Amino acid sequence: MELPLIPTATIGSYALPGWYLTALEHIGRGEYGETDIKEAVEDASATAISDQERAGLDVVSDGEVRRHDFIMGFYQRLTGLRETPPHRRLGPYLYDSTPVYEATGPLAAPGGLGGVEEYQFASSRTERAVKVAIAGPLTLTNAIRAGEGYTGREELAADLAGIVNAELRALVAAGCGFVQVDEPSYSAYWADPADGVRLFNETVAGLEGATVLLHVCFGNLRGRPQSARSYEVILPHLRDARADVILLEFANREMSEIDLWAQAELPQALGAGVVDVKSFHRERPEDVAGRLRAALRQVPADRLWAVPDCGFWETPRWLAFAKLRALAEGARLVRQELEG
Repeated sequence: MELPLIPTATIGSYALPGWYLTALEHIGRGEYGETDIKEAVEDASATAISDQERAGLDVVSDGEVRRHDFIMGFYQRLTGLRETPPHRRLGPYLYDSTPVYEATGPLAAPGGLGGVEEYQFASSRTERAVKVAIAGPLTLTNAIRAGEGYTGREELAADLAGIVNAELRALVAAGCGFVQVDEPSYSAYWADPADGVRLFNETVAGLEGATVLLHVCFGNLRGRPQSARSYEVILPHLRDARADVILLEFANREMSEIDLWAQAELPQALGAGVVDVKSFHRERPEDVAGRLRAALRQVPADRLWAVPDCGFWETPRWLAFAKLRALAEGARLVRQELEG
């Protein structure tokens, strides 16, 4: 599908409607039947798609409403895991508050990771391009301890790369033209960032006929990062990543390090984060346009996307919609300037 100059998209997740949050509480208590759950999920996804269309985005997602806390829902689709309690239960819910899983045997996803279902529903509800993002193997190792059959993170990541690769291939086979791998901060887990890039390349090996996107952020649990907020170490290595578009966060850092993109001479298109999902500040279209102009000083317009810094799952819906509308309007302003 042909996209306009400086296409706009979400990173993946969209803010959940209040009624759906209430429904999830009832579902958790076992008060919904199978048909009730399906209806609630599909209505929430349709709402997310409608909001993105009304905001004016060029590429939409299903809102990732079927997932829980970005990646935690994926563990329910994996076999070979045993859930154990989180390390900390008291105080604010953060990265050490999530469940921890122990490997009990070879990891597998017999029914897939759910991305195909997301794509099939979304593509049936919109005429716009649909993008599906899947957590990358390195990110999926976050909550898994090496157990039976595994000696460490590297072996876990290798098996997970195969599982994610199978999901991405299934998405492309289903007709999805935009597939994304989410890997929040390679540098937080690998001493050598080049190892993370090699793992990504294994994860997307054999994909043909789709635009491949790689999202590298610093974490967004309760609006807080998990690692040092700098791309300086990882960026030169991303030159070797077999991605068409690399999505990076800049808005919440006041566009810091945007100049490193040109210095690294990356061949991919840049998906510049120009909306701050970690701030309650409501951007205006002019704010977004100014950030895009800063990016255009480092990358040609035909290799620039406009995206939020990260997903909207931690953002109130009214604010998420306002930010997406500012994103689309800001990109439109810059397109008009470029096209004269």
